[in-house]
Amino acid sequence: MAVEFNMIESTSTTANLPTDAAVTYNVGINSPGGPVEFLIVRGDFTFDADPALADMSNLLSTIRVNLNGEIVHDYRAGAAVATNNGPGRYAYLLNSIGGRAYELPAGTTTREFYWAIPLGRQLPTGVNRWEITMTWVAAADAIASGTLQFWMRTNTAMQQTTTVCPATSFTHAVALEQVVIRVPQNVPGVVSAIMVQNDSFANEYGSQGIRINALGAYGLEHSFWIWLNSDLANGIMYADNDLSITQQSYATELKGCMMLPVFGLSGGNVVAQVDSSAVTTRTYQPILTHAIGAKSSPEVRQTQAAPGNTAKTIVRRTED
Repeated sequence: MAVEFNMIESTSTTANLPTDAAVTYNVGINSPGGPVEFLIVRGDFTFDADPALADMSNLLSTIRVNLNGEIVHDYRAGAAVATNNGPGRYAYLLNSIGGRAYELPAGTTTREFYWAIPLGRQLPTGVNRWEITMTWVAAADAIASGTLQFWMRTNTAMQQTTTVCPATSFTHAVALEQVVIRVPQNVPGVVSAIMVQNDSFANEYGSQGIRINALGAYGLEHSFWIWLNSDLANGIMYADNDLSITQQSYATELKGCMMLPVFGLSGGNVVAQVDSSAVTTRTYQPILTHAIGAKSSPEVRQTQAAPGNTAKTIVRRTED
């Protein structure tokens, strides 16, 4: 086996789907084992009217994936609203860390999207348990019908484990302040990136920007960081169905949110100096990666031999 796709859950219950009121969807899923490279979320929704100004990830407030008792993906939006006329933060996160988040640019009331969440977990043979929680903020209009599906992509050639860790929050004054970004010590790997979110769709950085102490003695301005992470090179692609129903739209920044590449930091918590131009609350979310050697999940097999020997059996019975 190289690459396989398996659907592990599907719901068409509108109470589980985004609508004109906030919705929390909790689901427990059993799945087979194997090398799970991606958990893929597919949504195909029809609304009474346009649910959001841009892509559907603008409506996602939280998603937490617990796999066999381990939290492997824990995203919480610093701000999520239907009225953001730009890229959604969750799609931005996935596209920045090796996932794939695209939406079909086909119209305003029918929304079809695909979110591939990179995991890189080798699941054991037998029944594995997923516990997934998704929270949607209120859409601009009610949902009429739809389907939400979860798929596994297994891949024997996957190379890394990816963990989106719980974020550290910090309430900033108008000042240059030190922020200690907590990194879980029970999760193997190095910090490849840090996603920084403001609580509004505004950057609100001072002239010294953000300095990651381990990367040097100078703070890098916001524009420096989005050059470094390639956002400036039209690096953000998203669906804006008000602009086009035939192609994706491009952006050079996502205001209030950016990805900081930190080149595999190890050794504990990450210390940063942040220059804020406003009183605001930001979250700092470490992305951990770890090299793995994936393999196919072995088939159930016997480990004890049962030799068959008629002559020995006959003789043994004469001795009992």
